[in-house]
Amino acid sequence: MSHPILTELNHRYTAKHYDASKRIPQTDLDIIYEAIRLSPSSINSQPWKILVIESDEAKQRFHDTFKNKFQFNQKHAKTASHTILFAHKTHYSRTDYEHVIDTDIALGRTPAENKEQAFGAFAFVDMNTNDAGNNAAWTKSQVYIALGNTMNALARLNIDSTPMEGIDHELISDAFPELEGYQCDVALAMGYHDAAEDYNAALPKSRLSVERVLTVL
Repeated sequence: MSHPILTELNHRYTAKHYDASKRIPQTDLDIIYEAIRLSPSSINSQPWKILVIESDEAKQRFHDTFKNKFQFNQKHAKTASHTILFAHKTHYSRTDYEHVIDTDIALGRTPAENKEQAFGAFAFVDMNTNDAGNNAAWTKSQVYIALGNTMNALARLNIDSTPMEGIDHELISDAFPELEGYQCDVALAMGYHDAAEDYNAALPKSRLSVERVLTVL
Protein backbone atom coordinates (compact mmCIF):
# COMPACT_ATOMS: atom_id res chain seq x y z
CA MET A 1 0.00 0.00 0.00
CA SER A 2 1.39 3.37 -1.01
CA HIS A 3 0.26 6.80 0.18
CA PRO A 4 2.15 9.96 1.21
CA ILE A 5 0.72 9.73 4.76
CA LEU A 6 1.99 6.17 5.16
CA THR A 7 5.36 7.08 3.69
CA GLU A 8 5.75 9.86 6.24
CA LEU A 9 4.70 7.65 9.16
CA ASN A 10 6.98 4.84 8.07
CA HIS A 11 9.85 7.31 7.93
CA ARG A 12 9.12 8.69 11.42
CA TYR A 13 11.04 7.18 14.33
CA THR A 14 12.35 8.22 17.73
CA ALA A 15 15.62 10.05 17.21
CA LYS A 16 18.39 9.04 19.63
CA HIS A 17 21.04 11.63 18.72
CA TYR A 18 20.61 15.12 17.30
CA ASP A 19 22.90 17.30 15.22
CA ALA A 20 23.25 20.38 17.43
CA SER A 21 24.37 22.50 14.48
CA LYS A 22 21.04 22.19 12.67
CA ARG A 23 18.10 24.44 13.54
CA ILE A 24 14.47 24.20 12.50
CA PRO A 25 13.66 27.17 10.22
CA GLN A 26 11.14 29.67 11.52
CA THR A 27 8.76 28.96 8.64
CA ASP A 28 8.46 25.34 9.83
CA LEU A 29 8.22 26.39 13.49
CA ASP A 30 5.26 28.60 12.62
CA ILE A 31 3.51 25.59 11.07
CA ILE A 32 4.32 23.41 14.09
CA TYR A 33 2.97 25.98 16.55
CA GLU A 34 -0.23 26.38 14.56
CA ALA A 35 -0.63 22.59 14.38
CA ILE A 36 -0.39 22.46 18.18
CA ARG A 37 -2.98 25.24 18.51
CA LEU A 38 -5.35 23.37 16.20
CA SER A 39 -5.12 20.12 18.19
CA PRO A 40 -8.46 18.67 19.32
CA SER A 41 -9.41 18.00 22.93
CA SER A 42 -12.44 16.72 24.82
CA ILE A 43 -15.19 19.40 24.84
CA ASN A 44 -12.58 21.64 23.21
CA SER A 45 -11.21 22.18 26.73
CA GLN A 46 -7.61 22.84 25.63
CA PRO A 47 -6.40 22.31 29.24
CA TRP A 48 -2.75 22.74 28.34
CA LYS A 49 0.12 25.16 28.44
CA ILE A 50 2.89 24.75 25.89
CA LEU A 51 6.43 25.97 26.51
CA VAL A 52 8.96 25.95 23.68
CA ILE A 53 12.59 25.66 24.73
CA GLU A 54 14.64 27.54 22.15
CA SER A 55 17.27 29.78 23.80
CA ASP A 56 20.53 28.53 25.25
CA GLU A 57 19.38 29.78 28.65
CA ALA A 58 16.17 27.75 28.51
CA LYS A 59 18.07 24.71 27.24
CA GLN A 60 20.40 24.95 30.22
CA ARG A 61 17.44 25.13 32.59
CA PHE A 62 15.94 22.03 30.99
CA HIS A 63 19.31 20.26 31.00
CA ASP A 64 19.62 20.81 34.75
CA THR A 65 16.28 19.10 35.47
CA PHE A 66 17.91 15.74 34.70
CA LYS A 67 20.30 15.86 37.63
CA ASN A 68 18.39 13.23 39.64
CA LYS A 69 17.08 10.79 37.04
CA PHE A 70 16.43 10.06 33.38
CA GLN A 71 19.95 11.10 32.39
CA PHE A 72 19.59 9.12 29.14
CA ASN A 73 17.39 11.96 27.86
CA GLN A 74 19.60 14.77 29.12
CA LYS A 75 21.68 14.97 25.94
CA HIS A 76 18.61 16.05 23.96
CA ALA A 77 18.21 19.17 26.10
CA LYS A 78 21.07 20.93 24.35
CA THR A 79 21.46 19.09 21.05
CA ALA A 80 17.84 19.17 19.83
CA SER A 81 16.94 22.28 17.90
CA HIS A 82 13.89 22.85 20.11
CA THR A 83 12.04 21.02 22.85
CA ILE A 84 8.36 21.40 23.58
CA LEU A 85 7.03 21.00 27.12
CA PHE A 86 3.43 19.78 27.08
CA ALA A 87 1.87 20.67 30.43
CA HIS A 88 -1.67 20.09 31.65
CA LYS A 89 -3.83 21.97 34.15
CA THR A 90 -4.16 19.73 37.20
CA HIS A 91 -7.28 21.50 38.48
CA TYR A 92 -9.19 22.50 35.38
CA SER A 93 -12.10 24.66 36.48
CA ARG A 94 -15.32 26.21 35.26
CA THR A 95 -13.44 29.50 34.96
CA ASP A 96 -10.92 27.83 32.61
CA TYR A 97 -13.73 26.53 30.45
CA GLU A 98 -15.37 29.94 30.41
CA HIS A 99 -12.41 31.22 28.38
CA VAL A 100 -13.27 28.61 25.73
CA ILE A 101 -16.93 29.59 25.70
CA ASP A 102 -16.10 33.29 25.50
CA THR A 103 -13.85 32.54 22.51
CA ASP A 104 -16.71 30.62 20.87
CA ILE A 105 -18.99 33.60 21.39
CA ALA A 106 -16.40 35.99 19.94
CA LEU A 107 -16.02 33.76 16.88
CA GLY A 108 -19.75 33.43 16.37
CA ARG A 109 -19.94 29.71 17.17
CA THR A 110 -22.08 30.25 20.27
CA PRO A 111 -24.72 32.97 20.63
CA ALA A 112 -24.03 35.15 23.66
CA GLU A 113 -27.46 34.40 25.09
CA ASN A 114 -26.59 30.69 25.12
CA LYS A 115 -23.50 31.08 27.28
CA GLU A 116 -24.91 29.36 30.36
CA GLN A 117 -26.29 26.54 28.25
CA ALA A 118 -22.82 26.00 26.77
CA PHE A 119 -21.54 25.09 30.23
CA GLY A 120 -23.50 21.84 29.93
CA ALA A 121 -20.45 20.22 28.34
CA PHE A 122 -18.53 20.86 31.56
CA ALA A 123 -20.27 17.75 32.92
CA PHE A 124 -17.44 15.77 31.29
CA VAL A 125 -14.97 17.61 33.51
CA ASP A 126 -17.08 17.03 36.63
CA MET A 127 -17.16 13.31 35.86
CA ASN A 128 -13.36 13.25 35.98
CA THR A 129 -12.78 15.54 38.98
CA ASN A 130 -12.25 14.28 42.53
CA ASP A 131 -13.41 15.90 45.75
CA ALA A 132 -10.21 17.96 45.91
CA GLY A 133 -10.87 19.45 42.47
CA ASN A 134 -8.10 17.43 40.82
CA ASN A 135 -8.74 16.22 37.28
CA ALA A 136 -5.13 15.77 36.19
CA ALA A 137 -5.65 12.28 34.76
CA TRP A 138 -8.28 13.66 32.37
CA THR A 139 -6.36 16.79 31.37
CA LYS A 140 -3.17 14.77 30.88
CA SER A 141 -5.03 12.60 28.37
CA GLN A 142 -5.88 15.70 26.36
CA VAL A 143 -2.21 16.69 26.23
CA TYR A 144 -1.34 13.40 24.56
CA ILE A 145 -3.74 14.21 21.74
CA ALA A 146 -1.78 17.42 21.12
CA LEU A 147 1.49 15.49 21.39
CA GLY A 148 0.43 12.96 18.75
CA ASN A 149 -0.84 15.70 16.47
CA THR A 150 2.49 17.50 16.75
CA MET A 151 4.49 14.36 16.00
CA ASN A 152 2.45 13.78 12.84
CA ALA A 153 3.02 17.38 11.76
CA LEU A 154 6.77 16.93 12.27
CA ALA A 155 6.72 13.77 10.18
CA ARG A 156 5.08 15.72 7.35
CA LEU A 157 7.80 18.38 7.63
CA ASN A 158 10.56 15.74 7.65
CA ILE A 159 11.69 16.86 11.12
CA ASP A 160 12.89 14.29 13.63
CA SER A 161 11.43 14.02 17.12
CA THR A 162 11.81 12.25 20.45
CA PRO A 163 8.84 12.01 22.82
CA MET A 164 10.09 11.91 26.40
CA GLU A 165 8.13 10.74 29.42
CA GLY A 166 11.50 10.30 31.10
CA ILE A 167 11.50 13.76 32.62
CA ASP A 168 11.30 15.03 36.21
CA HIS A 169 8.08 17.03 36.46
CA GLU A 170 8.94 18.35 39.91
CA LEU A 171 12.28 19.80 38.84
CA ILE A 172 10.70 21.09 35.64
CA SER A 173 8.12 22.96 37.72
CA ASP A 174 10.95 24.47 39.76
CA ALA A 175 13.02 25.39 36.70
CA PHE A 176 10.12 26.81 34.71
CA PRO A 177 7.89 28.99 36.91
CA GLU A 178 6.09 29.91 33.69
CA LEU A 179 4.20 26.61 34.16
CA GLU A 180 2.46 27.74 37.33
CA GLY A 181 -0.74 25.74 37.76
CA TYR A 182 0.27 23.26 35.06
CA GLN A 183 2.25 20.01 35.29
CA CYS A 184 4.60 18.75 32.60
CA ASP A 185 4.86 14.95 32.35
CA VAL A 186 5.92 14.71 28.71
CA ALA A 187 8.24 16.67 26.45
CA LEU A 188 9.05 16.47 22.76
CA ALA A 189 12.57 17.09 21.47
CA MET A 190 12.71 17.96 17.79
CA GLY A 191 15.32 18.76 15.19
CA TYR A 192 17.53 16.79 12.83
CA HIS A 193 19.27 13.56 13.75
CA ASP A 194 23.01 13.04 13.72
CA ALA A 195 23.48 10.60 10.85
CA ALA A 196 26.74 9.28 12.27
CA GLU A 197 25.51 8.71 15.82
CA ASP A 198 21.80 7.97 15.60
CA TYR A 199 21.73 4.17 15.46
CA ASN A 200 17.94 4.07 15.50
CA ALA A 201 17.63 5.78 12.12
CA ALA A 202 18.96 2.74 10.25
CA LEU A 203 16.90 0.11 12.06
CA PRO A 204 13.80 -1.38 10.38
CA LYS A 205 10.37 -0.17 11.47
CA SER A 206 8.93 -2.41 14.19
CA ARG A 207 5.17 -2.55 14.68
CA LEU A 208 2.73 -5.37 15.42
CA SER A 209 0.74 -6.61 12.42
CA VAL A 210 -2.55 -4.92 11.58
CA GLU A 211 -4.30 -8.26 12.23
CA ARG A 212 -3.06 -8.25 15.81
CA VAL A 213 -4.00 -4.67 16.67
CA LEU A 214 -7.13 -4.00 14.59
CA THR A 215 -10.44 -5.83 14.29
CA VAL A 216 -13.13 -4.79 11.85
CA LEU A 217 -16.61 -5.81 13.02
